[in-house]
Amino acid sequence: MYFKRFIGERIYLSPLNVEDYLKYAEWINDLEVSIALFEMKTPITAQGERQIIEDLSKENVFAIVVNEIDKLVGNIGLHNINWISRNAELGILIGDKFYWGQGYGKEAIELILDYAFNMLNLHSVYLKVYGYNTNAIKCYEKVGFKYAGRLREAIEVAGERYDVIYMDILRDEFESVYVKSIVEKKKKGLKP
Repeated sequence: MYFKRFIGERIYLSPLNVEDYLKYAEWINDLEVSIALFEMKTPITAQGERQIIEDLSKENVFAIVVNEIDKLVGNIGLHNINWISRNAELGILIGDKFYWGQGYGKEAIELILDYAFNMLNLHSVYLKVYGYNTNAIKCYEKVGFKYAGRLREAIEVAGERYDVIYMDILRDEFESVYVKSIVEKKKKGLKP
């Protein structure tokens, strides 16, 4: 069961449902999905994934659910929140490969950034991404993330070395991107 906590055009963010652990275990054990994740390089059991979901459900992590059909497609969250410096790390997983490359990740990021900046009063949100994950990098750039640095040749995958790229977005940068998006939607006669 899902609850519409933050609602977008095509998706909504819901508190995690621990009973989805089998779906997450399926995604995490799919190398095509897990190759982009920082912490998931080894196979995981269903019970191990259940514990992870239980732990994440106590944090600022949400299920990404398709509006029309209430279908789980991934999750997104804010980790390592520093309440003094007012920043957090973004993590996202679109586990259902059918929904890759269609803007669902971008919409989920916009929803979580709205939450981060306008409800949690954070100043910045950052993320890490592997250099070979060019589709994710393009998505982050579309939302407004900027390059903040890189660890050169920090990881090895299949005998090749890749950079770990750091990106971030400040509150005022997001607001300008978000406001621009609302104006464009209104011009097209869509709901913001």
